[in-house]
Amino acid sequence: MIAIHNDLRIHFFHFLWIEYCQKNNIPYKVVDCYASDIIEQLIGCTCLMFHFNQSSSKDIVMAKPLLFSLQQSSFKVFPNFNTAWHFDDKIGQKYLLEALKIDLVKTWVFYDKKTALQWISQTIFPKVFKLRGGAGSQNVQLVRSKVNAQQLVKKAFGNGFPAYDGWESFKERFRKWRLGKADFKEVIKGTIRLVKPPRYAKVMGSEINYLYFQEFIANNDSDIRIIVIDGKALGIKRMNRENDFRASGSGFIRYDKASIDEVFVKAAFDIHNKLDSQCIAYDFVYDENKNPLLIEISFGFANNGYNDCVGYWDENLNWYEGKFNPYGWMVELMLKNGK
Repeated sequence: MIAIHNDLRIHFFHFLWIEYCQKNNIPYKVVDCYASDIIEQLIGCTCLMFHFNQSSSKDIVMAKPLLFSLQQSSFKVFPNFNTAWHFDDKIGQKYLLEALKIDLVKTWVFYDKKTALQWISQTIFPKVFKLRGGAGSQNVQLVRSKVNAQQLVKKAFGNGFPAYDGWESFKERFRKWRLGKADFKEVIKGTIRLVKPPRYAKVMGSEINYLYFQEFIANNDSDIRIIVIDGKALGIKRMNRENDFRASGSGFIRYDKASIDEVFVKAAFDIHNKLDSQCIAYDFVYDENKNPLLIEISFGFANNGYNDCVGYWDENLNWYEGKFNPYGWMVELMLKNGK
């Protein structure tokens, strides 16, 4: 029997897993991962599926400890360690991807002011500054000059950066409302959060004592996201915001097969085999020679952004036209023998 964490948030996987189990007569049990007796609730179950999120004050505190503890006891979980330890942690991803010799956008991390300033004095700008966490292009900015970078150094090794930027969040909500991609209540919500940040922001605190940069890869009007699950891959092309280099969270998405160069699909499968993961979303851009460069990875994604996908690939790059259910793939993966 599959245990599925009960969650009412509509952009999460839980209700889609439950729906798939109901349609396919797969035994499941709804559990509460936040309950103190969660281990007892899992008695009689063979696995746990829990779509945790970086914007949940509870999940930040307990999701990984619960999942990885269960896995260490030989209990099957989704997501497992290889899939999720690096979730919302760009620094961890840098070390992992470099160690596996994966073609990652050149990335630098500094842990002291002197070393960061020395690098800034010798490097060429622009560069892309990021905090270690954040989705939808949150906490990402283009650094155009040494002066701008030096200001970031002062802040990083001073008071630090808030993990949640209320003003940037408000501007993004307003942008999407103006484009007709969000309800006005999102603007109201963003306004409230300017004076009363969400609880998870307090849990996360400030990002301090490190500085993270990536090379700016010019001449990309978009990025490509490929999601690999159990030997199958789906993809979307995310166009940049207007007058902006950022694609993630833009809301401008192309779903047709012709928009997705299969070199990205092949690269995603190759990386996935190295990571030995259950489900990963890979974000790519082209390098100057039109080869795929990986930007970052994530096990989780907002499900409503993929409803219009028109088909998927298998590991041999065969294309299967038509609607499909990637959340069902996750359930079926948990029913297989092995991890």
